[in-house]
Amino acid sequence: MLFGAEHVRRYEETDGEEGYVWRNDAPILILTTTGRKSGKERKSPLIFGEDDGRYVVVASKGGAPDHPDWYKNLVANPEVKVQVKADRFAARARTATGQERARLWSRMVEVWPDYEDYQRKTEREIPVVVLERLV
Repeated sequence: MLFGAEHVRRYEETDGEEGYVWRNDAPILILTTTGRKSGKERKSPLIFGEDDGRYVVVASKGGAPDHPDWYKNLVANPEVKVQVKADRFAARARTATGQERARLWSRMVEVWPDYEDYQRKTEREIPVVVLERLV
């Protein structure tokens, strides 16, 4: 099973033919953020959902007490790059709040039920991130 940097490499080389579907049929995209300290591009394979033409990802880090680095990076610089299969595009990331977050959280739990377990493991509210394509 692909994971981490190897997952990113194979996904990019094959336009998602390898790595798009992960455990239990979860779809994967590649999110590229700019390191908030290094200024370097950082790539993460993430489970995603779709919502009205936008992509949605969850900053779960498996229920760890702290947010994942990719989330901290996009909070510092919300201009990101996204790859879904062969489709590569620039996007703006934002954290969903209120009713939108609740609705998207439910949708993402349908995609990856373990998110509920991750939320129970941590005191932080796990962020739900909307990726909006830039024209």
